[in-house]
Amino acid sequence: MTVLDLPAPPSNPAARLRWAVADGVVVAVRNLRHIRQVPDKLLNATISPIMFVLLFAYVFGSAITVRGGNYRDFLMPGIFVQTVAFTCATTAMGVSNDMSKGLVDRFRSLPMARSAVLVGRTSADLVEGLLGIFVMAACGLAVGWRVHSGLGRALVGFALLLLFGFAMNWLGTIIGLLMKSPEAVQSLVFITLFPITFVANTFVPTENMAPWLRTVADWNPISALSAACRELFGNTAAPYTGDAWPLHHPVAAAFGYSFVLLAIFAPLAVRRYRTAVGR
Repeated sequence: MTVLDLPAPPSNPAARLRWAVADGVVVAVRNLRHIRQVPDKLLNATISPIMFVLLFAYVFGSAITVRGGNYRDFLMPGIFVQTVAFTCATTAMGVSNDMSKGLVDRFRSLPMARSAVLVGRTSADLVEGLLGIFVMAACGLAVGWRVHSGLGRALVGFALLLLFGFAMNWLGTIIGLLMKSPEAVQSLVFITLFPITFVANTFVPTENMAPWLRTVADWNPISALSAACRELFGNTAAPYTGDAWPLHHPVAAAFGYSFVLLAIFAPLAVRRYRTAVGR
């Protein structure tokens, strides 16, 4: 079958949606199967979280005091948030690799929905992020972290982490489409994400930061998500004493930040992808 013989996409909107979802699932499964050939892709989702848990729990934990609570209970939600935020890097490098190696051009010759490439990539990386969360949870339980809320609230916390991770995957998608090489992507993502995840309440309370830095940290979406997870997991310590609205209503703020990021970056990524493959 030549490119000219390819069947036309369905004209019915519902049929087009089913077609796009089915193709997205196929691409996602393809990306997940690729892990068997390159198992070191799982290092970021497994080894890195374990390393952070052990370093902060046993090295920094002995020197950090959290008012009214246990530092390991304070730490684990922050580790969860940092890990799902860094799925952005995995997606960005994956998209950049696919673009630079001509894989997307080969997909274009197939009778598939164009959106399937991006949906499949972000969905597969979301599954990898879920694996990382399971690994971290097990490691956290081993070092003394516990969920003190009910099962329902804990599941909402994990769902919120996945939602934020999915939004970050779309940010990674647009970065991968804009940068010229995987090496450039890696440098940009790590230079930007490390300050964003550390200038927050991820690993330490913000109350002892300089006033201007505390303001930045308190309004950081990472801080809202970390505080929301602590609340939903029952890992709260002393009440927040600042004036930032997101930290007084962390669950609502975290959902809001996630949906805003998704609403901004998903359309931008789709538009940029159409421009890139239409050249």
